[in-house]
Amino acid sequence: MSTILNQEEKLKHPNYKLMELKGDALEAELNKWSRLDLIAWLCWNDRNGVYKDEESLQEFGNMVSKEEAIEIITRQITEA
Repeated sequence: MSTILNQEEKLKHPNYKLMELKGDALEAELNKWSRLDLIAWLCWNDRNGVYKDEESLQEFGNMVSKEEAIEIITRQITEA
């Protein structure tokens, strides 16, 4: 089984669909997501990042809040 997704399959996956949104649509969608879903997206999109609670506490002494996760995701999508 191939692990490469074609364009049609990508657009069906929530992680890829999110990357197609901009502006108010992106913000509205992110606000619907739970904090844990946002963290999961960040881990998926940036495997070298420190987003999981345990890792973030160890590295920075705090956890990524929902608001912070939304800011990071928005930046990663708009600057990509």
